[in-house]
Amino acid sequence: MFLNCHSYHSLRYGTLSVTELIRQAAELGIKELVLTDINTVTAIYDFKKECDKCGIKPIAGIEVRKENKLLYIAIAKEFSGIGEVNKILTAYNCDGIELSERAPNYNQVFVIYPLNNIPEQLKENEFIGIREEELNLLIRSEFKDKIHKMVVLQPITFSTKKEYNLHRILRAIEQNTLISKLSEEDICSKSEYLRSELSLIKSFGHYPEIIDNTKKILAECNFEFAYKERGSTENKNKKNYLGSQEEDIELLTELAYKGLEKRYGLHNEVARKRVAKELKVIGELKFSAYFLITWDIVQYSNKMGFMHVGRGSGANSIVSYCLGITDICPIELDLYFERFLNLNRTSPPDFDLDWSWQNRDSIIQYIFDTYGKDRVAFCGTNVEFKYRSIFREVGKAFGLPKEELDILATKSVENHHSDKIVKQVYEYGKLLEKFPNQRSMHACGILISEEPITTYTALEMPPKGFPIAQFDMNIAEDIGLEKFDILSQRGLGTINDTVELIKKNRGIEVDIRNTSISKDEVLCNEYLAVGKTIGCFYIESPAMRGLLRRLKCDNYRILVAASSIIRPGVAQSGMMREYIFRHNHPNQFEYFHPVFEKNLKETYGIMVYQEDVIKIAQYFGGLTHADGDILRRAMSGKERSIQKLNEVKANFFESCKTQGHSDQMTTEAFRQIESFAGYSFCKAHSASYAVESYQSLYLKVYYPLEFMVSVINNQGGFYRTEVYIHEARMSGAIIQNPCVNTSELQTILKGKEIYLGFMLLQSLETKIAQIISEEREKKGNYRSLEDFIRRIPIGIETMQILIFIGAFRFTGKPKNELLVEARLLLVNFRPEHRGLMLIEEPMQEYQLPQLKRENFEDAFDEIEIIGFPVSSTPFDLLETKYRGSVFVKDLLKFHKRPVKMLAYLISRKHVPTKKGAMFFGTWIDVNGEYFDTAHFPDNLKQYDFQGGGCYLLLGTVEVDYHFPTITIHKMAKMPMIPDPRYAYDKEKQYDIHKQIREDVSMTSRKPYPQAQEINLPRQKFK
Repeated sequence: MFLNCHSYHSLRYGTLSVTELIRQAAELGIKELVLTDINTVTAIYDFKKECDKCGIKPIAGIEVRKENKLLYIAIAKEFSGIGEVNKILTAYNCDGIELSERAPNYNQVFVIYPLNNIPEQLKENEFIGIREEELNLLIRSEFKDKIHKMVVLQPITFSTKKEYNLHRILRAIEQNTLISKLSEEDICSKSEYLRSELSLIKSFGHYPEIIDNTKKILAECNFEFAYKERGSTENKNKKNYLGSQEEDIELLTELAYKGLEKRYGLHNEVARKRVAKELKVIGELKFSAYFLITWDIVQYSNKMGFMHVGRGSGANSIVSYCLGITDICPIELDLYFERFLNLNRTSPPDFDLDWSWQNRDSIIQYIFDTYGKDRVAFCGTNVEFKYRSIFREVGKAFGLPKEELDILATKSVENHHSDKIVKQVYEYGKLLEKFPNQRSMHACGILISEEPITTYTALEMPPKGFPIAQFDMNIAEDIGLEKFDILSQRGLGTINDTVELIKKNRGIEVDIRNTSISKDEVLCNEYLAVGKTIGCFYIESPAMRGLLRRLKCDNYRILVAASSIIRPGVAQSGMMREYIFRHNHPNQFEYFHPVFEKNLKETYGIMVYQEDVIKIAQYFGGLTHADGDILRRAMSGKERSIQKLNEVKANFFESCKTQGHSDQMTTEAFRQIESFAGYSFCKAHSASYAVESYQSLYLKVYYPLEFMVSVINNQGGFYRTEVYIHEARMSGAIIQNPCVNTSELQTILKGKEIYLGFMLLQSLETKIAQIISEEREKKGNYRSLEDFIRRIPIGIETMQILIFIGAFRFTGKPKNELLVEARLLLVNFRPEHRGLMLIEEPMQEYQLPQLKRENFEDAFDEIEIIGFPVSSTPFDLLETKYRGSVFVKDLLKFHKRPVKMLAYLISRKHVPTKKGAMFFGTWIDVNGEYFDTAHFPDNLKQYDFQGGGCYLLLGTVEVDYHFPTITIHKMAKMPMIPDPRYAYDKEKQYDIHKQIREDVSMTSRKPYPQAQEINLPRQKFK
């Protein structure tokens, strides 16, 4: 009887999750249910699974609406009917083809029209839905002859009075209006809740024909769909790259052996045997097309001159190495092929492919163009209502003013007012947690289907411009659509741009893809060992630089391990700390068990990589390959990973008991395994990261200025631009502010001079910046301020920015004088004469009184315009002349001794502990060298951070494995001089100081356990 059920995937309309809808239906004894979410099929696959569990017959449909108007309800007779409606919705969402009030000619779809949208003639598959409250209208003549085409329409949207109010709030959020201003058309009827079928049939007792029609639809509809079976390698991806499986295997084999010769020469039998072994497995699992499509994408990238990195478990494969998909030799690093591909694996392997953020869209466009727009789409993802948006959106619906909304959104619940409306906002806001708010694009997952994508889902077009499926990657995987991960990152952009800049500036071609130049460079290893890695991909954060120093990381192999042990899974289990100890004291521990010594000797018996976990599970725990594959998936970080881990826990303990391991030994081994779920890298992934890290380090070591310019232009990494400019200066650069006769939109390098780009000027439009350089390119340098104004369409506000950043310093005139001159010129200048003068009039010379500039006015101009001083250091702007008693270069000598230092704050990282929040700070001293501090919860209560700037620090040095950290006891922010530009306006003298920034990174994870709580064994278990 229920042909029109909404879940909360009817965004900002329904209030019931799929699980709750089906639970309520089962309690009422309902045997058939039709899910018809508004313009979406997001939930139909989960709906079928849940219905099957509860013995309810699932039927799938879609409620088709245009804006706020219900056009019709489409119910699929069979699965292909969903595809028919998907095509119509996709055309509307992606191509702007309007939805017709009359349903098109569907073949496998029943159509139900509401009373207010009945067409003149009804087709055989079309009906009219009549609500209980509309039955009294059937006495009208216009409806009497249509009763034989009517069905029961009992929509389901909510279940309680509170949920009805929540529905109204959702509608107000959707309409961006107040709840009180909603019209009847905006909201659902108060009767749209589940009730017993018996009561519904009783209400329609006078119209048995309507009941029979409804039952007929329910009887004739089926939602039969072939989900991917566990253990099956069949999937719905594009099946063949060429015409058949046989052709694909032949091509893959040919390409693999060509690549083998290129990578290893003609006589490497170890590599040849491994290629043959892998090709056999790939062929048996029918994964050839997956490899070839990935190879094809990489070939296009190479043709276009783009740089890519193939990482993830794909780097375990020698075939992917020979095809050029990855650049990691699996033999060199003893990479575990079975982690990537084995006969127990039922889903295609993961190739995570990274491109520069500048090139990724070109790659995506190639995939859509090559494999067909009708067969390619991004995975979708549901963006849930978040804490801040909930209170802001719900509060707005209740009519709260902006000031109060800001308080609700930014302050904790304890600090909210407690009046009646705020309590309601909080009450209904809590109900909205975990509700989907909007659909968005998955960060990287692309689906390439054998059938048209609309067979499975309608597509939507987000602002970015590539269509997305209406379901997420978990549903895609459940139904057998495996994604290709096409990612972007700024690190590759930095490497690419550096190589191009070196070629342009020095005429040197660096083959950065030749990994032999970036794995064992003496000078690079020296930089690594002391953590001199600011700007380098993945290894520049304070935590990573500290780890490199603790390990004295002086080679590529240790860097591979470091890339993985920094991950939360290794850290929270205590194994990062233990790895550091064993690395520095290799003779002061015993292996946990002989299996650990045999399989994990390279990492001192510690599980560092996902492969290590699988090895221990199989060789120590005796688990099967199938259970090992479940473990692999559990460690992938995907949803439900903990649930999958628990599936193998019982098997692990039972098997360990059979092998004679003690309960204590088994418990400790599984504790270490369990900590990895969702938070670890496979070794190949770490190796791929390490290669890219080393590539960027190589460029930083040998071409530091080109490298730092590229980091700045790629908008940095872990730190703000100011830090990278400082690093460039430390590498010998002379930093110049933007100049209209030299600078471009991006930062440029001329000899040793780095001219900051116009893009760093916070209030300058990109378009103006481009016009400045384009005009200069066409007609030569600007000869004066007047010449500039004649040639560039610009207003006084923008002129003021350029003048005060020093962009007209070539004129030799003071900034104040230039500003007065600009105002005079712009008052008299007529824009219609710009660029039209046949005979250039002589430049007018203005005789202005000399306007005095105070020391450091330039520095405060720079802080205001770009956020930090360039012509001076932060230390120059302090009131005090004191610069500290100890400097970074001497810290190692002060272990366990107190020090007093003056330092500029770079960044701080929040770390949760059981006693409260603590922070790790990163600073530079007056010599520009970096150091780190620890600020514990008790200390922060009295000596907290006060924003960006310079601080006087008092603390004790703790040297931990070659790495000094200062535990802070006291600190005070040091006052800067007043802004000299406001010498006569005391109220504004300290305004600009607030713009001095710091980088703050927050962590929401649970506190890591302390070493004594873990008590990791260093002796063999008896």
